Amino acid sequence: MQKIFIKYTVVIMTTAIFLILFINFLFSLHTLKNQQFESFNIKTEQVIHTLENNQEELKIMNENLDEDYLTRAKAAAYIFERQKEIKMNVKEMQYLAKLLNVDELHLIDGNGIIIAASVSKYVGFDMSCHKQTRAFVEILESDDEDAYLIQEAQPNAAEDKIMKYVGVARKDQKGVVQVGFKPIRQLEAESRNTYEYIFSKFPTDIGEELFVSDCNTGEILGHSDGMDRQFNDEYYKLKELAGCTEGAYKKDKNGRVMYVTSTRYGNVLICHAVPGNVIYSKLWKTTLSTFIYLLFVEIAVILLLNYLVKRKVVDGIHGVIEDLSAIANGNLDTIVAAKGNREFEKLSWGINTMVKSIVSISDRISAIIEISGVPLAAFEYEDGVKNVFATRGLGQLLDIPVCRADELFRNSDMFGRYIHKITEEPIEGEKDIFQISDVKYIRIHMTESSNRYLGVVTDVTDTMTERNKLKYENTHDHLTGLYKFQHFKKLAAEVLQKMPEGEVCAVVMLDLDYFKSVNDTFGHDAGDKYLQGFSDVMKSMSEKHFLTARRSGDEFCMIIYNCDSREDIIGFLDGFYEVLGKTYVKLSSTESRTISASAGFAWTADSSMNITTLLNHADEALYEMKRNAKGSYEEYKG
Repeated sequence: MQKIFIKYTVVIMTTAIFLILFINFLFSLHTLKNQQFESFNIKTEQVIHTLENNQEELKIMNENLDEDYLTRAKAAAYIFERQKEIKMNVKEMQYLAKLLNVDELHLIDGNGIIIAASVSKYVGFDMSCHKQTRAFVEILESDDEDAYLIQEAQPNAAEDKIMKYVGVARKDQKGVVQVGFKPIRQLEAESRNTYEYIFSKFPTDIGEELFVSDCNTGEILGHSDGMDRQFNDEYYKLKELAGCTEGAYKKDKNGRVMYVTSTRYGNVLICHAVPGNVIYSKLWKTTLSTFIYLLFVEIAVILLLNYLVKRKVVDGIHGVIEDLSAIANGNLDTIVAAKGNREFEKLSWGINTMVKSIVSISDRISAIIEISGVPLAAFEYEDGVKNVFATRGLGQLLDIPVCRADELFRNSDMFGRYIHKITEEPIEGEKDIFQISDVKYIRIHMTESSNRYLGVVTDVTDTMTERNKLKYENTHDHLTGLYKFQHFKKLAAEVLQKMPEGEVCAVVMLDLDYFKSVNDTFGHDAGDKYLQGFSDVMKSMSEKHFLTARRSGDEFCMIIYNCDSREDIIGFLDGFYEVLGKTYVKLSSTESRTISASAGFAWTADSSMNITTLLNHADEALYEMKRNAKGSYEEYKG
């Protein structure tokens, strides 16, 4: 009877499997095509969104920079109008250019001749001799005393280097004041707005292509694999692409089928193409995996049916014996469910009732703990006993997912290894407090007796969080997030003492230039942004070589270590000032500035040197720097 039952079951399930596979094949083919189409649409929307965002950001940046550049040009004109005694030599012009934070500064007379410049080779240049410079001659011909010209970035006439020039008319006499800038930010922003750059940011499947075609000429304007190729395939032609808005299959010159979609955006078509065999390979993989899955299901069902028939009819008593053995080994969640006759059912009911009575002890203890309101849990396990006795909430206190907790509580050996791993690394200064996640701390008390382990777990997260908060506030400046000066001195002294033989380190004292002017002009909120902008540059330095702190007000300090020579220190300082020179702080809706800071440093190869002495030497070098110039650093010469 058992063999006949299994035979008919195999025939019925096999027939059902092939019917399901056929239906699944048709449905999957349609679904994969739709998924590919939707995937293409999403990528197209992302490409368009990226293009529009980049264009808008470029427009806003250009407008802001143009306004800033014009302001600096007017400021330069104002200086020449009010300061008649200014010497027109190159050195003086370079000084004014640096003061105005411009790359070039030119003074043009009423005849269109550059009579003074920060670049010596430009002096005497006739502005009417080149198309690029001729545009500024029109300012001289204008009767508007406020006439100005903001020229787009382009190669200049003198050296063919890319520059952006702004000129304004002089009010005191006929002439033009011109300032020049290296348009680094604009060129970088424009480079991010190319199709190739945008396509490079999108992941593609094997063989997938993204490209853009001109709606008027059919020219391919950009391709995800670059432009070094011939675009002769059928699916690159404008006439073919126009019919792919809903997705269509097209062939390349080798007869390979491609699934292509196109979306119009302005005067271009944004297109995607993927080989048809990629879609079909996914289909066959899906069908094969479904077949294997159903085959396993069929085998499992047949084995299960065979098992149940044999189990219920023949081996009922063996089930009761095995369940009793599991319970004896500590697996108290085992349910004895032997059926088939009244005797087995009564026996199963009696065993299950007894086991429930034992398990309820744990529930009663858990209820008492919950009533107390204390975040507390307890556990007990014994070598050779499979299950772990645990109160409710233990898994939550240990931050274990429910499924993982159930697995651990059913295996005392695994649970013991887990607890041992946690208790291997207590937090610094504590012997029984452990950090089990970024935000959670627990205390574990354990006792051991005759291979039996008893433990109590409590949640001390709030206590440790408050302790860590106080520690951070005691050692860090609240505005900048840098170390406070006293804590810095302690850490710097340790760095100096531990410095290996053959290495050098340097203490650097820094002071912000013109900080009072920023506060007086833009307010203390802008001053705070100025301080935070400078501290962000300090924090961006490598922690392997830099330890930074705020001393007070606009004074900062740092130690540069892990260096092999003085030249390494100079290199790190140059790198710091390079980053600082590229950092702009927005002080108002119309004003952004780079941060200027002066510094003095003192270096040593002697690890026994007193940190206070080294700080004082750096302070002396800073004072010398501030007395002679600003915006750079000075070495202690004592």
